[in-house]
Amino acid sequence: MLQSLLELLYPPACIACAKVMPVRAAFCETCDLAVERLPTARCRTCAEPGSFPRHTCPRCHDAPPPFSRAWAPFAHEGPVARAIHRFKYEDHPELAPVLGELLASECRHFLSQAPTLLVALPLHGKRFRERKYDQAQLLVEALAHATGREASLGLLHRARETRRQVGLSEAERALNVAQAFRSPASVAGRELLLVDDVLTTGATVRAAATALQEAGALRVGVLTLARAFSLA
Repeated sequence: MLQSLLELLYPPACIACAKVMPVRAAFCETCDLAVERLPTARCRTCAEPGSFPRHTCPRCHDAPPPFSRAWAPFAHEGPVARAIHRFKYEDHPELAPVLGELLASECRHFLSQAPTLLVALPLHGKRFRERKYDQAQLLVEALAHATGREASLGLLHRARETRRQVGLSEAERALNVAQAFRSPASVAGRELLLVDDVLTTGATVRAAATALQEAGALRVGVLTLARAFSLA
């Protein structure tokens, strides 16, 4: 009865275009047809889309990342990109449960081999106060609820404020987040799965995974909703 009442007051809507739908689903029929899943040709380490020698992109070949493997079910295009933008920048934290369920259903195989302890890529305190919520932490909590995994708090912090990565070159992105994260000694000996919304060049997750490893983490995996095409 409670669920029926909630759906009467807040009818299910497409997470990308906000169209009201007769049944609960992530996307309306039109948006669902336009969703782009990650291509099968991709880097085996960072999931960068493309055909590469030995399935390893130039970025991972030249500078092997501090994480064991990164994965995303969708390309950062079309309806998925619109849904993430609404969730992250347009004050729609209520999209977190649907996005968490979507991530869980699309990533069963990856999750079966990934660390079970979930860690959000955190916002700096100033940005959290501006936005009023941390979208990555909400996504972690929703994913934990959907999968029965543990959502951690306090295992990764932003030690300093950084600029938004959008519009920066790859070198500028790396410099922007260098040593931006800190992790407590309590992560020593643990395996963790970093969760965020989008992976582009990987500069931010590299910096975060480095902080976790320096604190003694045994293994760090990365999972995001979407993967951008970042190599020409």
